[in-house]
Amino acid sequence: MTGPATSGRDRPVLVVLAAGMAKRYGGCKPLAPLGLHGEAVLDLTVADATAAGFGDVVIIIGPTTGPPISYHVRQCFPPWVPVSFAEQTVPLGTAHAVLCARKHVGDGPFAVVNSDDVYGTPPLALLARHLEHGDEHAIVSFRLRDTVVTGDPVTRGTCEVRPDGRLERLVERRSVTWRADDTFGSADGAVPAELSGETPVSMNLWGFQPTIWPVLEASVLAAHPSVAPDGAVRDRTELAGEHEVLLPEVVGDMIAGTAPGGGPAQSVRVINGPGRCIGVTHADDLPVVRDELATMIGRGIRPEWLWEGAG
Repeated sequence: MTGPATSGRDRPVLVVLAAGMAKRYGGCKPLAPLGLHGEAVLDLTVADATAAGFGDVVIIIGPTTGPPISYHVRQCFPPWVPVSFAEQTVPLGTAHAVLCARKHVGDGPFAVVNSDDVYGTPPLALLARHLEHGDEHAIVSFRLRDTVVTGDPVTRGTCEVRPDGRLERLVERRSVTWRADDTFGSADGAVPAELSGETPVSMNLWGFQPTIWPVLEASVLAAHPSVAPDGAVRDRTELAGEHEVLLPEVVGDMIAGTAPGGGPAQSVRVINGPGRCIGVTHADDLPVVRDELATMIGRGIRPEWLWEGAG
């Protein structure tokens, strides 16, 4: 499962961002045991995606996360799931991480997901169908109230959507807190300080067409000229610092037509995600998320056993 996968090329590729250090959580978040039977976040996400219609899986790992994640995948994933590993040797941001997966993804459409969020099969299925039948990039948004599990502060990218359903821009809001009266506030000093629970927000569930590659390459190389077009860092001492090139910022520049490289503006379709997207930010979130997933299973919203109906 560790080489370039080939069996799922008739379906969109799933790219999983799993190279982060998770300092607030204090461990390897992709392997946090959330499932009813101890399944990891990574297991839930990939199983949901394969059931939704995705084929090959590319997991982006870092020097620290790589060994435990690759071992877990070899031990716990079914042999029929085609998995490749792409290494991000230096933490230069999520746009750079995706660029590191380029040689594994190929020339077809692909999705990018977090490794610490559980999206569920329905929104992933909407994205898979869009990528199979459309020619436009996409982002799946969720209602703010459907992405928060505790009262601890989180960061959310609010989506401003044009009348035609395309993304206008993403605005990152920090210190977003769910209050006891079911209202939401942000202590980042930006306006508005109060946020509606209906606000569409990004949970990093992206769908991209191959036209994203020149944009990612130009954006990363503009910040780090010594980085190779496939994201490889040949000599860390040649880097222009460790500035992180972030995927939402690159997409924002692309929409506005101001991305490095001078390419034309490209649009991003906003897909309204059904249900809840829940994940782990802090270690204290674990029992709350476990209980919520167990409730979903009890109500028939999620399957008890993974990998059923997939493959």
